[in-house]
Amino acid sequence: MRRRRKDWQSTVTLRRRMLVTVWLLAGCVIVGRAAQIQVAQHAIWRLQADRQHRTSVALSAPRGAVLDRSGVELASSREVFRVSVAPKEIRDVEAVSRLLTDALGLDEKVVRDITTSARAWRVLPGTYPPSVRDALLDVGGVYLEREYLRFHPQGELAGGLLGIVRDGEAYGGIEQAFDASLRGAVGQAVLARDATGRPIPGKKVVVDEPRPGSQVILTLDVDLQEIGSQVLAKSVRETEALGGDLLITDPRSGDILAMVSIRDGSLNALSAINTPYEPGSTLKPLTVAGLLQYGLASLDDSVDTESGSWTVGGRTIRDVSPEGGVMTLAHALEVSSNVGVAKAAQAMGPAIQYQNLRDFGLGAPTGVGLQGEGSGTLRRPEEWSGQSSVSLAIGYEVSVTPIQMAIAYGALANGGRLMEPRLVKEIRDSEGRTIARFQPRVVRQVVSSTVTRQISDVLVNAVEGGTGTRARLGTFTVAGKSGTARAWSDGGYQEGQYFSSFVGYFPASDPQLLVLVKLDRPKGAYYGGAIAAPVTRATMEAILAAQQTPLDRRALARVARAQELDAPAPVRPSSTVSSTRFAALYSDGRSPNTPPRRVTRFGGAGVVHVTIPDVRGLSARAAVRRMHGLGLRVRWDGSGPVTRSVPKAGSTLILGDTVRLASTEWSRDD
Repeated sequence: MRRRRKDWQSTVTLRRRMLVTVWLLAGCVIVGRAAQIQVAQHAIWRLQADRQHRTSVALSAPRGAVLDRSGVELASSREVFRVSVAPKEIRDVEAVSRLLTDALGLDEKVVRDITTSARAWRVLPGTYPPSVRDALLDVGGVYLEREYLRFHPQGELAGGLLGIVRDGEAYGGIEQAFDASLRGAVGQAVLARDATGRPIPGKKVVVDEPRPGSQVILTLDVDLQEIGSQVLAKSVRETEALGGDLLITDPRSGDILAMVSIRDGSLNALSAINTPYEPGSTLKPLTVAGLLQYGLASLDDSVDTESGSWTVGGRTIRDVSPEGGVMTLAHALEVSSNVGVAKAAQAMGPAIQYQNLRDFGLGAPTGVGLQGEGSGTLRRPEEWSGQSSVSLAIGYEVSVTPIQMAIAYGALANGGRLMEPRLVKEIRDSEGRTIARFQPRVVRQVVSSTVTRQISDVLVNAVEGGTGTRARLGTFTVAGKSGTARAWSDGGYQEGQYFSSFVGYFPASDPQLLVLVKLDRPKGAYYGGAIAAPVTRATMEAILAAQQTPLDRRALARVARAQELDAPAPVRPSSTVSSTRFAALYSDGRSPNTPPRRVTRFGGAGVVHVTIPDVRGLSARAAVRRMHGLGLRVRWDGSGPVTRSVPKAGSTLILGDTVRLASTEWSRDD
């Protein structure tokens, strides 16, 4: 019995010792772990706690402005504020509710619902102008969060060219192309959070202020852009075209002064650089320039246009208004003879013809620097068919973008230099210091200045008395060419669908501006000379009348004085009329029965309008004398008494315009 009790006591003692040992070991583990956490790992756990209660957030920078060449803002960042409320921090709910209602213009019921909410944090709907900052700053329980929204002070003007910014991301146009410069450098702030991870109202500390983006200065002129937009929109509306493009450039530097694209009534398109089309007759001057440059023909060479049609390789090409017979190459270009230019082009051969068009920039991007630029289509000679040489000579089997064609014509205007189009002049930092400057760049010398002078003379005649008469200006001579091409879609040409275009530059003797107009599938009249040329003329007239333009008005005045000394200088005569008889038709003098003139003023500039008299039945000499007396130029076709004038009697022209007189019925277009 005693032994059993002793064994039991030994067991109890052992258990107690084991329990004490376990307690001691557990205590040591706890103390050790506590020491590890609070001493050895103190920094680690403190950082973890900070991470749980604080978070770093990026602060967006104000995006840099996009300006026109004169410093007019086209796109800028506008400061706005979001308003948030911490209802539990509001001491006087009634006063704060009234203040928010008055300052933000919100419904009183909406504001009261937010200020009396049981939630810790509420955000009021919408964004508000900087004026709310003064009204709500330092109001307990009300917090302001600054944001930047993209703003276009000129509205839709140049919208497609500028691009858009949505949710901080740039899409298209200048915004995307120069996003790295415009974006700026984001800042950083530390935001405090509670145990649930929600932000603590007002507990934000800015540790790195954002740096504003740089300014991008364009070559664009806001006045010319507006002129182009209004003129093109009016033409698209009147012709019921699907859309259109208008470009104004300085051919000397390649500067793009205006770029307008309209699609479905919107100015947000950019088809001027990304939508190729077949140019038709506007390509013919490039073909003839190549013939002259390579010494394969001269403007005085004769070409037989037969009866205005020519069958080659089983295909017949025709002139729209056939004059027929033998004519000079210059006259073939002037009257836009498909047969004449196509026949002359056969002297080039595929290799030279291809190289000539490539030299003018066709088949390759221009380097304008915007995403999505099209290169057009110019197939290599080994891919040509037996009819390709004929087609290419007159603007088919090749596609171009409007900017490609404008830059190519710029080479004809500036002495043969193909310029890279310049859309951005320079980039300035937020302090206004220039950090990058883009100079005009010559890509190559395409043809000689002698060739371009010869081509320009012919293009002047095309405007004065050929297919582009509706692009004439009263004060300055214009060199230009119209084009009409069938619209290609779904693997074939669409019946009755056309692209109508005109490219012109002025003053022809010393070009300062080049204007390209293209209309997409107009209804009714569709010849480029009939509907695109007048748009060019209207654009040029508006530019001349505007008070602020990039034009060198002193140079224009010198040109005008030189033209006055030469007036009334006849244009080169038609090949069907002898030069002697043509020159003899001009004489000075004023008819006592001249119709009255009227003056219209555009932006302070006076434009003299003259009403055309009825001279039918008069001799050529008498009719010409009467027109000269009114201050009009005359182009004569035929012989004998006058039977027709274009424009017809009663129409209104501008002083210095050209009237065509004829003794037989004729019609001439592309």
